[in-house]
Amino acid sequence: MTESDAQLPERDRSSGSEWGRWWRSRSVRVWTVSLLSTVLVFGLTSAYVVQPFVIPSGSMEGTLQVGDRVLVNKLAYRFGGEIRRGDVIVFDGAGTFAAEPEEPGLFGGLLRTAGAVVGLAPASGTDYVKRVIGIGGDRVVCCDAQGRIEVNGEPLDESYLYPGDEPSTVRFDIEVPEGRLWVMGDHRSDSADSREYLGASGGGTISEDKVIGRADWIGWPPSRMSSLRSGDG
Repeated sequence: MTESDAQLPERDRSSGSEWGRWWRSRSVRVWTVSLLSTVLVFGLTSAYVVQPFVIPSGSMEGTLQVGDRVLVNKLAYRFGGEIRRGDVIVFDGAGTFAAEPEEPGLFGGLLRTAGAVVGLAPASGTDYVKRVIGIGGDRVVCCDAQGRIEVNGEPLDESYLYPGDEPSTVRFDIEVPEGRLWVMGDHRSDSADSREYLGASGGGTISEDKVIGRADWIGWPPSRMSSLRSGDG
């Protein structure tokens, strides 16, 4: 080493080289790829197969409680699957149960989507969860002499009703149009459902096209994990 070399000031290490060494670290690359893959798979699964949905109100008590996370089967009615009476469904009520929502903007939309994907927030302020009481072609009537709702002249056995609730205090007699559904909450005294919109377009029914999927399981909290399908245990 010459005298002139010794007098040269020591150069700072390049921050770029530090970053390069960090990124070239095998563990970092594996962790990053794994995280991105997990997010992608979870996002695609939520978008097309099963989506968590947060129960926002007490309209489905005691079947569902506020804050429950249910898993919505988005494939239930595809490939020939039919909506059946008694199914618990999640649907978009925009234009029927609620006004068309304003666009939340890019940032707000991303936050809402991210929250919906992991089940931390409702996917939309216009998404509802209710039970299917009547399908297209059914005549749904309230009520018979014993106070029970009738579908096509047959009284319903509604063991899922919230304790102490009557099947309905609102009288109605409606024939459900083809391709539409008559839906009600299990907590009848605390549910704004098809009865609330009898005078609206569609007579309180919703289009089958608005159904997002069938709520098949309670996934959270752990103490309430169970199937929502009758006969599934």
